[in-house]
Amino acid sequence: MPDVRLVNVTKRFGKIVAVDNVSLHIKDKEYFSILGPSGCGKTTLLRLIAGLIEPDEGEIYIGDRLVNDVPPEDRDIGFVFQTFALFPHMNAWENVTYGPRVKGFDVKKAERIGHEVLEMVRLHERLDAFPHELSGGMMQRIAVARALAAGAKLLLLDEPLGHLDAKVRNELRYEIRRMAKDLELTAIHVTHDQSEAMAISDRIAVMKKGKVLQVGTPQELYMNPKSIFVAHFIGGANFLEGFIADVTDKTATIELRGGLKIQAVNKGLNKGERVVLAVRPEVFTIKRGERRGTNSISGVVERIAFEGTNLRYEVRLENQDLIVVVTPSLSCEWFNMGEKITVSFQPENAHLFAYPEVGMREELAVE
Repeated sequence: MPDVRLVNVTKRFGKIVAVDNVSLHIKDKEYFSILGPSGCGKTTLLRLIAGLIEPDEGEIYIGDRLVNDVPPEDRDIGFVFQTFALFPHMNAWENVTYGPRVKGFDVKKAERIGHEVLEMVRLHERLDAFPHELSGGMMQRIAVARALAAGAKLLLLDEPLGHLDAKVRNELRYEIRRMAKDLELTAIHVTHDQSEAMAISDRIAVMKKGKVLQVGTPQELYMNPKSIFVAHFIGGANFLEGFIADVTDKTATIELRGGLKIQAVNKGLNKGERVVLAVRPEVFTIKRGERRGTNSISGVVERIAFEGTNLRYEVRLENQDLIVVVTPSLSCEWFNMGEKITVSFQPENAHLFAYPEVGMREELAVE
């Protein structure tokens, strides 16, 4: 199966730079996701790989083959769209076997492939059903089966779960990954759903405004975000603004609004620099009583939301910053609205960034 390489690829639509000098290497047999907010260029990137549009600059390779001028039908790809793009006048069997028949496979081979892929997507009993007789999840499974039946070596999925309800979406994402892995395909999955990308991907590329900000495994992106936007977009974070009041070889003391001082692991920033500290909601410890110890901050519980396995607290800190704290609902003590509490976190559980030149509002903007 092929790997995919993009080398300095740019695509413009008039004055809009939809894809801005992107270089990527998707490995052979990898399940790779392109993640980002609406309008960031992720679907344009997928369409460039598919050959549906041509790059203005750069090179695209599938395997060792430069495919800039190769039409889509000659790229050995299967494309699964968001909108259940099935032939409405054909039943499931006819949709699935369309690719083999168009490619000139003999009848027995086309039928064998059709039966195999329908068994794989667990819809063999519905082979006589027309698209309007199937649920959304079934239609998308037929769309995947059709792409696989055509002999695709590279599976491209453009928000394939976007029109499904939450339960079906959660189930089908694992099914699609299972099929791609069972067939040892290279799969590129475009989504704006962070939890979807984190759950099924070997690696993820995070995009914003046509650029790739960071590529890594789900664990790498979550545990070691390279920018404020990635920390915000992958998993969410509380952002505390201040400046570095003191530094040692490994530790920075940050003075927040109101003169409140906390510590974090220093990553090369200097005394006096304006900084932003990103702290994940789940790394906080929340307790009753006065603050004591490193990185303990007093606050008041303003809102509480029960989320099943978790409790979500909005806490107004003593310096008037508002943070979100998430704790397990079954194993932790519950607190009440208006209650005075203390939150704390370990310095190594926070991420320290230089304050963005464009300002926090623009840095966190998703469009």
